[in-house]
Amino acid sequence: MARYTSLFKVVVPIDRFQELLIDSLQSCSLDVIYTSEDYWMAREIPGHVSYAQLVTVEVLIEQAITRDTEVTMSFVVKNEELPLQANNHCRQVFNLVNQVMTENRQWRLIEGVAT
Repeated sequence: MARYTSLFKVVVPIDRFQELLIDSLQSCSLDVIYTSEDYWMAREIPGHVSYAQLVTVEVLIEQAITRDTEVTMSFVVKNEELPLQANNHCRQVFNLVNQVMTENRQWRLIEGVAT
């Protein structure tokens, strides 16, 4: 199973956060299938790759108590594909998600770490 993680800390207006996160995930061809206050799940839209290559993205959200505009997001990008190549489909989606989160002009990136 291929699995990649990243962490982003951003400053964003809380009333726009959900909308911006949905737009960001959708721009990566991901469909948000579950949301709660601190956990989101999105999956790749079927039809372009095999079932084992379909990517799921889990987003763990932590909102700072002292600042209502600082949000930390942990991303887990994974699929059932064995990562036999360094540049596999899951890694490509992971790179795209990281690029979209980093380059989003609607929030201010404080910290971004990809592993």
